[in-house]
Amino acid sequence: MGWSFFRRGTGVPETKASATGRVVAWGSSGRVAWSARDTVSLTRAGFTGNPVGFRAVKLIAEAAAALPLVCQDRDRRYDLHPLLSLLGRPNPAQGRAELFEALYGQILLSGDGYLEAVGEPGLPAELHVLRSDRMAIVPGADGWPIAFDYVVGARRHRFDMTADVDPICHIRSFHPQDDHYGLSPLQAAAVAVDVHNSASSWSKALLDNAARPSGAIIFKGVDGQGQLSPEQYDRLVGEMEMHHQGARNAGRPMLLEGGLDWKPMGFSPSDMEFHKTKEAAAREIAVAFGVPPMLLGIPGEATFANYAEAHRAFYRLTVLPLATRVTAAVAQWLSTHLGEEIEIRPDLDQVPALAAERDQLWARVGAADFLTEGEKRVLLGLPRLPEGA
Repeated sequence: MGWSFFRRGTGVPETKASATGRVVAWGSSGRVAWSARDTVSLTRAGFTGNPVGFRAVKLIAEAAAALPLVCQDRDRRYDLHPLLSLLGRPNPAQGRAELFEALYGQILLSGDGYLEAVGEPGLPAELHVLRSDRMAIVPGADGWPIAFDYVVGARRHRFDMTADVDPICHIRSFHPQDDHYGLSPLQAAAVAVDVHNSASSWSKALLDNAARPSGAIIFKGVDGQGQLSPEQYDRLVGEMEMHHQGARNAGRPMLLEGGLDWKPMGFSPSDMEFHKTKEAAAREIAVAFGVPPMLLGIPGEATFANYAEAHRAFYRLTVLPLATRVTAAVAQWLSTHLGEEIEIRPDLDQVPALAAERDQLWARVGAADFLTEGEKRVLLGLPRLPEGA
């Protein structure tokens, strides 16, 4: 949401600020920095380089962006509204689904989402999602942001946040140790991502080595004792690397000269535990994002009775809370531009995964004779009817 509610306004007789604001300004003016835990590194390791993280983010972002939205105020629900038209075509390159998918993706990967308003005063002409790894908050003396710096290479653009309306809508996830930036699920799952990627690299290296561990070549020499000369050792290593390593040489027989003996080694059960470790890491990544492992095809214990139950839990516990919070923040921000209070939220009656729940709710509310028509509409999320209607 915009930060206008926390700023010191102009033209107001009495100004107020948090007593901890000045402490915040000095104590947490920068982003949390870990070794290889910055947004770019985490995105590369956990999204573009990890199938579990990639699918979890895509599953949540696409499901949340596809939710039907309703636009209403205190009196009525709108089928046609300038705000709906803006969200339907936010910019020439994107539609509503593409814009919200990018916004949800940024929040899931970095913990922060930034939406830019373009145009003259009033309802924006265009909306654009900005990359969170390029955005830096500039805190003021009272600790709250007075500007946002968008940096691309050596170029920097500053968005002023001290005007009557905010050009940037900043939506952040809860972070207990940072006052300005959010905590992403990818940061919480960083260790599991490293374990999963390392297990995948180990599996690839094992396949490149004919899917079996190396053995030992024993040189017996005279009377069972001896040592290879440097020339003999270099020749043996060269022969092994050229003719007996790699997937293309899998199963190729080895011809050893006199005095050399090959002792193959097999895997012990403990050596094969990395498969279970990889599955456990995949489940941890899925849990961090709030995606039931069943939906990602991860083997293991079945937490849900069937796929439909997992699908409904996914929407109820992950998709809807994220979409409701983000659309509410965007609606509040756009309302300040529009000059009137408008509410935007997901239309639960049009979510197939929640159809059974909504049918039960409608039946219970409809059968409640002790409720008035206005009270029933409020319980179903509909605006109240005008007086006399």
